[in-house]
Amino acid sequence: MTNDLHPDPVADAILSYYKLIDGNENIKYVLLGAPLGLIFMFYLFVSQSTSSLICFTAFTFSVVFIGISMWMLCEILKKDAGPRAMQDIAVVIREGSEGFFVTQYGTIFKYAFLTSIGLFFMYLMRELPPQSNLNKYFGSLSLAMITSVSFFLGAICSAISGYAGIWVSVRANLRVAAASRKCYNEAIQICFRGGAFAAIINVALAIFGISTLYLGFEFYFYLMGAVNPPIEEIPILLVGFGFGASFVAMFAQLGGGIYTKAADVGADLIGKVEVGIPEDDPRNPAVVADLVGDNVGDCAGQCADLFESISAEILSAMILGGVLGEKAGLDFEQKSGFILFPLCVHTLDLVVSTIGVFFVKTKPGNPALKQDYGTLEDPLNILKRGYYVSLGLAIVGLFYICKTFFNVDKYPNAYLGFFGCSVVGVTVSFLFVIITQYYTDYQYGPVQSIAKSSMMGHATNIITGLSVGLESTGLPVIVISVAIISAYYLGEATGLRDSNQELIAGLYATAIATMGMFASGVYVLSMSGFGPIADNAGGIVEMSGEDESVRDITDRLDAVGNVTKANTKGYSVGSASLACFLLFSAYLDEVEMITGQEFKKIDIAVPEIFIGGLLGSMTVFVFSAWAIRAVGNAAEDVIKEVRRQFKEHPGILTYQEKPDYKTCVSIVNAAGLREMVKPGLLAVLAPIIVGVTFRIIGSFRGRELLGAEVLAGFLMFATSTGILMAMFFNNGGGAWDNAKKYIETGMHGGKNSDAHKASVTGDTVGDPFKDTAGPSIHILMKLLSTITLVLIPIFTGTGAAGK
Repeated sequence: MTNDLHPDPVADAILSYYKLIDGNENIKYVLLGAPLGLIFMFYLFVSQSTSSLICFTAFTFSVVFIGISMWMLCEILKKDAGPRAMQDIAVVIREGSEGFFVTQYGTIFKYAFLTSIGLFFMYLMRELPPQSNLNKYFGSLSLAMITSVSFFLGAICSAISGYAGIWVSVRANLRVAAASRKCYNEAIQICFRGGAFAAIINVALAIFGISTLYLGFEFYFYLMGAVNPPIEEIPILLVGFGFGASFVAMFAQLGGGIYTKAADVGADLIGKVEVGIPEDDPRNPAVVADLVGDNVGDCAGQCADLFESISAEILSAMILGGVLGEKAGLDFEQKSGFILFPLCVHTLDLVVSTIGVFFVKTKPGNPALKQDYGTLEDPLNILKRGYYVSLGLAIVGLFYICKTFFNVDKYPNAYLGFFGCSVVGVTVSFLFVIITQYYTDYQYGPVQSIAKSSMMGHATNIITGLSVGLESTGLPVIVISVAIISAYYLGEATGLRDSNQELIAGLYATAIATMGMFASGVYVLSMSGFGPIADNAGGIVEMSGEDESVRDITDRLDAVGNVTKANTKGYSVGSASLACFLLFSAYLDEVEMITGQEFKKIDIAVPEIFIGGLLGSMTVFVFSAWAIRAVGNAAEDVIKEVRRQFKEHPGILTYQEKPDYKTCVSIVNAAGLREMVKPGLLAVLAPIIVGVTFRIIGSFRGRELLGAEVLAGFLMFATSTGILMAMFFNNGGGAWDNAKKYIETGMHGGKNSDAHKASVTGDTVGDPFKDTAGPSIHILMKLLSTITLVLIPIFTGTGAAGK
């Protein structure tokens, strides 16, 4: 049983079983013996090829690390839950977060069910092109079933990853708040391991889902008696999984982002600016909705975002690996190495990042709180220590995997070039974290310049914040550009050639760079989860009336949490940029495979293609506008309600009356569900309308690939625009937020000064930028790509039944 005074039957059941099996003592035997035993038995009795053995190994590790995450969870649940005052607040946050999640995902899955039915009938009306190697194994009905089922599996896994983030956050927050009363080291470890639980579940589910589907197809080929099954085409059958993940992530991020920022804007504008009460003050009627929003937006939304990023990256890299293996004339075993390399990289990520998690602790002699605040070790340095361990181990592991998987007789040194590409990816990951920190951390000039400009008023704060956000796009774009071209050239240097002696490994090399960037993805996502848990813990401490010394600790964790959240958003943009490049390359390859016509070059001087590009950019801008306006609409309702309560119940401000928290929670709950639909439908329908429209035009003009060509322009421009917009929103919003926190440390007049009020305005403007529009654009870019991948036969006018 947990020591929580409020009923929590699921947590109680988990912890009771953990104690029954003596989990803390027996976990090491399970972790050492289970994966080796399962893999050995599979090798002896089941495995028909190296391909299936590799895939089963990844599958096994995904299951084992789900077990490790459960062990972490139990260790968190065992911790002290604090006094009743804390628990009374935490249970309201928990109920609000889980209630919104259930309602939101119920709505999302209604749309997902309808979409899966639509996919089923679309695929039922078409057949594979005659040149496809899958023709002898699948018909229209089986393809329709595969696509709709994989779509739904991707949607379910995405939902589980989001729920894992919320579930642990609303329980870890209370224990972090309680630990902050007595032990700095324990508070940091609970906070970070709460994020790590969700991160491990996230990546393990992506590996589990894709490896399960892949093994299912290999087993089917075995039953059909295939000697050398067309494994290079299996990844194409899995694109529905990526579409399902993107579909759910889009609506989850939109709904959660609208919820959290509507509550935050309403709470800040009335509480801080009009009334002059501090953040998370229990007198603010919107404070609970604000704390709930941290969970549904930053936890569930971010988990769903990175889950679909990882899924999309794995699938696109597998497609490119299959195409490369086929064109290079590699044998079955060598080809399987190129296809399954992405799964093994993410398995490596689980291992090295989990090791890094255990390095997150204070240095000896610095665990207690009863000392001067300034002597406590900076939490960011503690988190960086684990990150550097993960990066170092990732580089070593990548070298071994590259040497093993890219051992091609004709090209004995190819693995060195591919390893160089993976190092490029690791370097990009590190640089994105550093660049984002520079533009969003108040220790550096950009944020300090916004804080300084706040002394001149609200307008100068906004102007400076906009300039910082716009400027922050420069270095990341240069890094992405250098990374793509470096990886491409390193890939060509491996020497792999097709039958025409043309170099062909460049595109796949960029996929390896992307996987290198994800080689420490679990750790980065753990840092993202750290932020909302710390924020919630601070709110619980403030609302329960704890000593100022305890609030100082949670404030320090919260400030670092804002930096780690911003860093994760920067990391997400970088990974989304490279993933979209892979998806675009996979799109070109799949169009060529389906139509049997060369489809390598897109001429933007062609009017229709240029128009497609304009429509792609327009989609990003209109989507952003609708997402931001949704926050504004919902925030207006919150502001009206908070003002009403203060006016009708003046005793709230003097602690003579209690505010009505539930009304504000209900308002943002309804608004989040209502407002997410419009931009979400735009994201889903825009590429379909563009592709189908120009396919029809092309049929009249004798250009059957016009729809696919216009969509290529649409994707190129949408991706380019989306990268820049997402960086601007994320970094600009983060800079505004931390400029406010910089002033709250006592700079430029401190709290309640004119500069502080101006910084609150800037922070309020930046809130929907960094937590609604920006993160949603990451998903938008990948959703557009996965939709086009799934629906290529509709846009090309080929492969239809009866043709």
